[in-house]
Amino acid sequence: MRAAVITVPAFASARDGVRHFFGTRRHADSLALDVGVPARQSGAQGRGWLLSVKQVHGTDALVVDRPLTKADQFSGGWDALVTDQPGVTVAVRTADCVPVLVHDPGRRVVAAIHAGWRGAVAGIIPKTITLMATRFGSTRSDLRVSIGPSAGPCCYEVDDPVLDRLRVGLPDWQSVVRDYRGHKARLDLKALIRRQVEEQGVSAPSVSAVNLCTICHDQLFYSYRREGRVNGTMVSGITLLSDR
Repeated sequence: MRAAVITVPAFASARDGVRHFFGTRRHADSLALDVGVPARQSGAQGRGWLLSVKQVHGTDALVVDRPLTKADQFSGGWDALVTDQPGVTVAVRTADCVPVLVHDPGRRVVAAIHAGWRGAVAGIIPKTITLMATRFGSTRSDLRVSIGPSAGPCCYEVDDPVLDRLRVGLPDWQSVVRDYRGHKARLDLKALIRRQVEEQGVSAPSVSAVNLCTICHDQLFYSYRREGRVNGTMVSGITLLSDR
């Protein structure tokens, strides 16, 4: 598989008024991205903006509800971006954490979420979905969600600091781990996030996933766990297309 980006047609397409992508390392290597500063983009769908911000493994979301300009700078830290602005690609960067894209076709709102184990356990997924409901009037059952490539349970071993947080934050935490051995287990981050999404009222058929492990596929993805440092990050994003 040598694609620069991965898309999920069952999640969203141009026919739905939205464009999305889960990036690979090939895509990241060709993308100039200045964090916190909108980047001007042009393509088949016209001109627009690409925005990614500093990520801090928290649960706060940046709402973009006005047109962007080249003078804008976003110097804070957020792990989700939500927008109702056509032509604005909200994007997150990952290298084992989970990129999650959300589309509300009724209210025409999209979100991009960066969910590592800290953010997932702290509730960034339900908090972002709640924000979409309270700020933009999204109906949870109308949402469509896609979960992108991330560290998989085949490779993602965690120990007590992570397991202790899981035990506190998730009553049946053992349902999202494998090979539990008292002080270690392999964490299924995608399963945890899917569970949280469905608990928010999104129907199971409206949740899709790219079941690829970033640790396994060294030619396709960067991986902090595999490489021991940040050699690069993948970029994943979603854009509302202009009304036609």
